[in-house]
Amino acid sequence: MPNRLEHLLEFYRDDPHDAFTQYGIALEYNALKNYPAALEWFERLRAAQPDYVPTYYMLAGVYRAVNEPRKAEEIYRAGQIAAKKMGDHHAFAELSAALEELLEDED
Repeated sequence: MPNRLEHLLEFYRDDPHDAFTQYGIALEYNALKNYPAALEWFERLRAAQPDYVPTYYMLAGVYRAVNEPRKAEEIYRAGQIAAKKMGDHHAFAELSAALEELLEDED
C-alpha cells in the first residue's frame, strides 16, 4: 500500500496547482527530516502562491532546523506581510511570536 507521500505526489501529478497538496508534500518531507526536499517544496509553493500563509511558518521552521536563522527571520517577516495582507490575524500572531523567539535565541 502506498504511503502518504506517494499519495500526495500522485495528487500533485493530477493537479500541480493545488496549494494544499504542495503544502502536504513539503510537510511530509519535513517530517521525514528530508530538509532539502522540504525547502524545495515550501519555496516552490511560496513562489507560486505567496498568499498561502501557512507556508511561511513551516518554511521558516525548516530554515531554523538547518541552522539558517537569517533566512528564517526573512521568511517570518515575509509571512507577517502576507498574513496582514490576507487579514489572517491568528497567523500574524503566530509568526510574530516565532520571530520574537528566534531573535531572543540569537541574543
